[in-house]
Amino acid sequence: MCFSAGASFAGGAVLSVIGVASVRSARDKSQKLFASIPLLFAFQQFSEGVVWLTLRSGGNHNILMTAAYVFLVMALVVWPSIMPLAARRLEQDKNRKRIITWMMAAGLVLSGYYTFCLIACNVTPVISEFHIKYINNFPQPLSDSAFVIYAIATLGPLFASGVKKMYLFGILVTLSCIVTGIFYREYLTSVWCFFAALISVVIYWIVRESQEELNPSRIRVKRTFTDFIKRI
Repeated sequence: MCFSAGASFAGGAVLSVIGVASVRSARDKSQKLFASIPLLFAFQQFSEGVVWLTLRSGGNHNILMTAAYVFLVMALVVWPSIMPLAARRLEQDKNRKRIITWMMAAGLVLSGYYTFCLIACNVTPVISEFHIKYINNFPQPLSDSAFVIYAIATLGPLFASGVKKMYLFGILVTLSCIVTGIFYREYLTSVWCFFAALISVVIYWIVRESQEELNPSRIRVKRTFTDFIKRI
């Protein structure tokens, strides 16, 4: 997490519990990837916890850089592809799924771009004003365009999806992006991931709510049985 090693590890632990609960709640295979998002965030936050510890200790450069690149791969490469893919797997409406597919294509291109950047460019994690800043020499002329595509790939599917309550998740993550951009612009990668990780607790709620959409017959049977018991 973006504030301290303790916060990173504590957040990772909480997200792990939520992630396990979400995955266990996912009855349908199409829900599994979306339900596992809190677990992926937990892994990401654990990696940044290691970055904090190694930066504080001043040694273990190899461990520091490994943890930093794990965090950045998750933030820059994984999320632009995973978010639209997870939303697409949940979607039942063909038109909505087609829109999300285009967003996923944009995300895959962006993931490829950031993969190239992480391989070809230098990255240096530093602690600055109680946050971790990942100094890099990525191509500056493309930074604004890359951010726009990132937002489309990660936020767009949440609003394009017809899954119940998904838009609320999108609103919360979008607000966190705006707040981060205003107050923590220099630490956007770290701080936005922090907010997004916390907001991912909503995923458990969405997975539980979407059970009725994906398995309406099971819900009807359950309600019929409950009504029968009440009458008895």
